[in-house]
Amino acid sequence: MNNFNIVACLILLGFQAAIVLAEFNYGEALDKTFMFLEAQRSGKLPFDQRVKWRGDSGLKDGALQGVDLVGGYYDAGDHVKFGLPMAFSVTMLAWGTIEYRKEITNLNQMGHTLWAIRWGTDYFIKAHTQPNVLWGQVGDGDSDHYCWERAEDMTTPRTAYKLDEAHPGSDLAGETAAALAAAAIAFKPYNSSYSELLLVHAKQLFSFADKFRGLYDDSIQCAKQFYTSSGYSDELLWAATWLFRATGDEHYLKYVVDNAVYMGGTGWAVKEFSSDNKYAGVQILLSKVLMEQKGGAYTSTLKQYQAKADYFACACLQKNDGYNVHLTPGGLMYVHEWNNLQYASAASFLLAVYSDYLSAANAKLTCPDGQIQPHEVLNFAKSQADYILGKNPKSMSYLVGYGPKYPTHVHHRGASIASISVLPSMVSCVQGFEAWYRRPEADPNVIYGALVGGPDQNDGFNDDRSSYEQTEPTLSGSAPLVGLFSKLESLSGNKGPYHKRPTTEQPSQNYHHQETSVPSTKSPGVPPVRFLHSITNTWNVGKTTYYRHKVVIKNTSEKPITDLKLVIEDLSGNLWGLSPTPVKNTYELPPWLKVLNPGSDCSFVYIQEGPQAKVSVLSYQ
Repeated sequence: MNNFNIVACLILLGFQAAIVLAEFNYGEALDKTFMFLEAQRSGKLPFDQRVKWRGDSGLKDGALQGVDLVGGYYDAGDHVKFGLPMAFSVTMLAWGTIEYRKEITNLNQMGHTLWAIRWGTDYFIKAHTQPNVLWGQVGDGDSDHYCWERAEDMTTPRTAYKLDEAHPGSDLAGETAAALAAAAIAFKPYNSSYSELLLVHAKQLFSFADKFRGLYDDSIQCAKQFYTSSGYSDELLWAATWLFRATGDEHYLKYVVDNAVYMGGTGWAVKEFSSDNKYAGVQILLSKVLMEQKGGAYTSTLKQYQAKADYFACACLQKNDGYNVHLTPGGLMYVHEWNNLQYASAASFLLAVYSDYLSAANAKLTCPDGQIQPHEVLNFAKSQADYILGKNPKSMSYLVGYGPKYPTHVHHRGASIASISVLPSMVSCVQGFEAWYRRPEADPNVIYGALVGGPDQNDGFNDDRSSYEQTEPTLSGSAPLVGLFSKLESLSGNKGPYHKRPTTEQPSQNYHHQETSVPSTKSPGVPPVRFLHSITNTWNVGKTTYYRHKVVIKNTSEKPITDLKLVIEDLSGNLWGLSPTPVKNTYELPPWLKVLNPGSDCSFVYIQEGPQAKVSVLSYQ
């Protein structure tokens, strides 16, 4: 072969590789996934809600029990707010944000991401009314499923169910603690006060889950038929692991090590990762601690955790000496008959994360059938994402609204009934079945980004509303896709736009509607001042997202404070409300406010892109 032919072949191979690389627009798929999360919102919808066929709903949730449980997410195609899958979904959203913060930011999606997390965490804070009380569910699956009606028309009972000391639920309380701890990490660079508040609730919920042990579906028995719990040990390990990552407190690492055998962390070798089974997630998170050489005295136990993490990854990649996850003829992981794609999406996200951990440690995955390079682990995760988006025997995208062919008869009440803005008259319980559920036409509302249950074990798919195993979408199936699509889009080479950006300087992605504050942690020598950080608005200018930060300075002492000087680091934008001094990065109170009296406060604001600035006290009188 002459040089010309060699060059021509290389060019052709490069062109083919580029085609494969850009086969799917993961950025578009990511944006549509956020649209699905918006479609699942319960409560008072924000002004920038993009899914316009939805309206306010569930505005009296919790009222009969005297508690405000407005908000949160509907679980799937129904209108029950099931606590366990909702909390798992928020954990997955937060984990994706933690691992792929840079990628999400580069895709101009951090606002939507934090908003999606906060829609869940604000609800969890409301539901955690006392240290040992957690409201774990609103609505009843049986009565809800007897009706086919829009969320805006709900006539079914909105009974709320709680966990307390006499009615424990270590699995649900543990998963909610994990969600809040992971969300605390995700929010920390942007809103440290909210992050601290989340940690307060996470710690209390973990303590509640650990001290008062029991299965949540023994206490909330109407959940058993829909989201039964196989045990709570994995959730206790899961929550402790996330609290260790969020706080660095060795107490939590010691917990997972001391309970490794008793709770099955180093005993269970699993081939599933889901809202009911967190063992693989625990094992991979703790493998990161080991590979970063932070195990210390716990190294030997952490190696046992990693051995089980490897088992999961090897089983997915079909390298586990025959003990593998079943694959369909088209290459899809097949775990369960009902809503199988939620298991494939969760496993794929987990594998993408583990691939990154292995790469960072310059390590390989050691399987019974050979050693696997980290990029091969990621390639398998990509194959599952590609199957979802259309690379399958049906050539169908199982992400609604993505690609030329996707399900149009989704088992989802809101999608299948005309919007309340188009049909303002009430659609009753029975009328919904007769006029809308059984109609052969396509859904009047495209529920963009919904990941349906997906095909059967032979890659067969029936696009029928009554085939709920295959056509119903779930929160827990969609949430892992945020991290997975962000990772894949960052590697895809796609340069074009993948979603419509807001008009210049119009507020968007304002995930912080109300200010919530907790005291900053004090250390010896710090004056009696606390800073309350919050984000009060965001907007886009071109591809850049800007945040309006507000900082309240509060005198918590019993004495006046004068001549207060602050150091503000990592400030890239404009600041109002303080006076600059000749010293770099140093500010003082404005001339009209020389004294900060006991219990009083003042505030300043600044605008910049990215994380919040660091504020500290230099001196005071």
